[in-house]
Amino acid sequence: MRLFSPDLVRNFSIGFALGALLVAGANARTWDEALSSPAQAATMPETLQPTADFVIPPAERAR
Repeated sequence: MRLFSPDLVRNFSIGFALGALLVAGANARTWDEALSSPAQAATMPETLQPTADFVIPPAERAR
């Protein structure tokens, strides 16, 4: 008696193939929605410019 007979290997491979087809068929509807959506570019953020209110004047040097 062998541990892995050819019948057992064949039945497992057929079961694996059928299971993979069932999983792929169940997810086929969600693939269409996920793959067909158009790409949307992000908007450019507005660049902020420094104002004079927040500029720290340089300290005077001691002579």
